[in-house]
Amino acid sequence: MIFFMVTGDEPQSGFGVRLKIDEKLFEKIGNGDRKAFEELYILTERAIYAYVFSILKNPEDTQDIVQDTYLKIRAAAHLYRPQGKPLAWMFTIARNLTHNLQKKNGRSVFLEDGELENRKDFSYITDPTDKLILEAAFKLLSEEERQILLLHALSGMKHHEIAKGMGVPLSTVLSRYQRSLKKLRKYLSGQEGSK
Repeated sequence: MIFFMVTGDEPQSGFGVRLKIDEKLFEKIGNGDRKAFEELYILTERAIYAYVFSILKNPEDTQDIVQDTYLKIRAAAHLYRPQGKPLAWMFTIARNLTHNLQKKNGRSVFLEDGELENRKDFSYITDPTDKLILEAAFKLLSEEERQILLLHALSGMKHHEIAKGMGVPLSTVLSRYQRSLKKLRKYLSGQEGSK
């Protein structure tokens, strides 16, 4: 199940890999080191995917943007200056590419109730509970709340890693994560209209 956190459970051991990115990778990538690029990709792909997916809500567009993000990282790695926030730099590239796509297409995806289970681009999600929670997340949560929730759930990032990667305080990430869970629980329990 993708969305273990709605029940309040912590990630299963081994699910979340700590994102400890050696900033020297960018210098190596800038010098054409394919192994360094592969290492960076393996280490960060889930986080980048979750981040872009939380904005675009479309797996096909997300895959395209993730691919473009890594191509841009590879091309611009020589420009990276170590500041202790490599994931934030990568998120910035992904966010800019995502927003460019949205401007170009002049569209945003809005899911109606039950639409997720009928869309073939979400056919890879087989668990009905996952579909319901994902649909609720897209319907109820702000973009930033979705980002935090999906980064934690899909990529297994720790809250402090999300805060560092998004460039926001840890307290902000924790409060928005808790608020997101509360909204989803309320919605899924059928109490959306009550306080």
